[in-house]
Amino acid sequence: MISYFENKLLYLSMASFVFVASFSLGLFKPEVIVVAFQREMPRVSPLPVLSPGTELFPIISAQGAIAVDLTSGVVLYEKNSDLPLLPASTTKIMTALVAMEYFPKNEILKIDNLSVEGQKMRLVKGEQISLDSLLYGLLIYSANDAAEALAQNHEGGRAAFIEAMNAKAKALHLDNTHFANPTGLDEPGHVSTARDMVRLSAIAMSKPDFAEIVSIKEKTVKSTDEKISHHLVSTNLLLGKLDGMKGVKTGWTEAARENLVGYVERDNHKILSAVLGSQDRFGETRELIDWVFENYKWENLTYSP
Repeated sequence: MISYFENKLLYLSMASFVFVASFSLGLFKPEVIVVAFQREMPRVSPLPVLSPGTELFPIISAQGAIAVDLTSGVVLYEKNSDLPLLPASTTKIMTALVAMEYFPKNEILKIDNLSVEGQKMRLVKGEQISLDSLLYGLLIYSANDAAEALAQNHEGGRAAFIEAMNAKAKALHLDNTHFANPTGLDEPGHVSTARDMVRLSAIAMSKPDFAEIVSIKEKTVKSTDEKISHHLVSTNLLLGKLDGMKGVKTGWTEAARENLVGYVERDNHKILSAVLGSQDRFGETRELIDWVFENYKWENLTYSP
């Protein structure tokens, strides 16, 4: 079950506009393509329109990429956006979303045996730690042990948590996404797409607690008895470096290469982007976002019935 607000956000993020250029007239005509939801297209205005004399689309190494104007749902750029790829730790966006919906906000979780590879916040067996602290570790530092701790504390265990992740993906119409673990480590059948990651992130960023966490560059959290501390530094190197960058999540494995889902607010516009399978996730996200703001202008458009 998804809320009305999630439904509304999904509608916007799943409605894409294709801009057909008439170079002789210097015009760009928006043609709406509506997917999945049977509602009238919202008459959102202003809408982003490519400027005449637009510079060439950015050439990026990412295997899949997309940039979307969150307010209107207009797709501003895409490259293989529906190609299933290895999401790596961008998976943790869904891990966080499921955990935030399943556990009470003030929940205290106990750390059991955690055998996990990759990035860790160094949780200790027997440690008791708040849900919020695990979410900080998960989203700021991309800690795999935080992801596993959340999954293991589900009443039905790790398998039930992963099942909940896939159920949520289905409810959100992430049709090219399937999760096999809560961390994002490479595993057969663990895939997503740039488009699905942007859809998921649109929902996640609508939740104030999530949005606040992914905007934080550095934080220290402690066990409930304050005997164990964990210093967390964000893996998103564009925070504080790219104008308007507010989150969302990095990802990397040797096979996946570099991934980044990014959310930027600039000049009263909200842009969600994703680059998957990149050789330079930070550089290419910067290039993509800057290209959007240099080549699009937001105009009031008149609709005819």
